[in-house]
Amino acid sequence: MEANDLTKEYSNGEVTIVWKNSLCKHAAECVKNNSNVFKPKEKPWIVPENSTTEAIISTVKKCPSGALTYYINE
Repeated sequence: MEANDLTKEYSNGEVTIVWKNSLCKHAAECVKNNSNVFKPKEKPWIVPENSTTEAIISTVKKCPSGALTYYINE
């Protein structure tokens, strides 16, 4: 797998955020809309435990590049 083609998943137990770095355009809509979860200067940079599932879904839907998606955990 190429370094520029990574897919990572982050979960709060209810919802899992899927991030594909090759699609990310760094528009920072995630950071602007939910800075409690999306912290680009930290590792891990996505901390879904810091927000509600509803807020996470709303934020992910605002990603203009499609780099962020989500699925509901069963």
